[in-house]
Amino acid sequence: MIRNKFSHKGDNGKVLVIGGSELYTGAPVLAGLAALRTGVDLVFVAAPERAANVAANNIDLITVPLNGTHLSERHLKQIKPYLEKVNSVVIGPGLGVEAGTKKAVLEIIRSCKKPIVVDADAIKALRKDFTVPEDRAVILTPHRGEFEGLSGTAPNKLNVAKFAKKCGAIIVLTAHEDLITNGTKSEVNSTGNPGMTVGGTGDVLSGVIAGLLAQRIVPFSATRYGTEINGRAGDLAKEDKGFGFVASDLLEKIPKVMRWVQSH
Repeated sequence: MIRNKFSHKGDNGKVLVIGGSELYTGAPVLAGLAALRTGVDLVFVAAPERAANVAANNIDLITVPLNGTHLSERHLKQIKPYLEKVNSVVIGPGLGVEAGTKKAVLEIIRSCKKPIVVDADAIKALRKDFTVPEDRAVILTPHRGEFEGLSGTAPNKLNVAKFAKKCGAIIVLTAHEDLITNGTKSEVNSTGNPGMTVGGTGDVLSGVIAGLLAQRIVPFSATRYGTEINGRAGDLAKEDKGFGFVASDLLEKIPKVMRWVQSH
């Protein structure tokens, strides 16, 4: 990324990650650290108490603790100022599927005017008839099962493109080859490897995409390049550690991959 040498803290992007629950504490941390590795200046992690405590142990993240064991509608007032101050949002990593959480997710997506990456459990809160306003950017990152559950159709190229066009979102169907589509144009990403079935690599993907969005890369390009960067980071991690790598191993590889992508 080219930076203005006179830029100040925050000028190069701010990201809000909304995620975590009593059981899943690491997912929002992985997303937040991945966003930082793309070059953004600030990452806020809004998470329920136990997950917030884990995030607070990472000195590079700014933690927004939410009282209780899971996200609910009572937290919306606390989250709203952060939605307004950041450049992009990730919602979903590790959230869980409590009824109150689903309601909060729907309200956040409805009211958020910034580009938002909807991942993991947040996808499960969506209904088949949801649509994205024309002036908004929403990126969905389902795996095959999540797409089938959301759309009610088989996760093939035609159905994913049709659903993306109908709802107005950009969709990354994550698989051994990732499909990126907005219903009008589609790209296939073939980077990555079977070791990326390990938990957390999807959280890293969401953070990378949000980081690029926060640096004002147009949504389709941010999604396409973010998917490639995540996959290449996984390939470098496999070179180092074989199939024993974990999601956090991708984090240190992201800046190197970004330099490679920018030079090609």
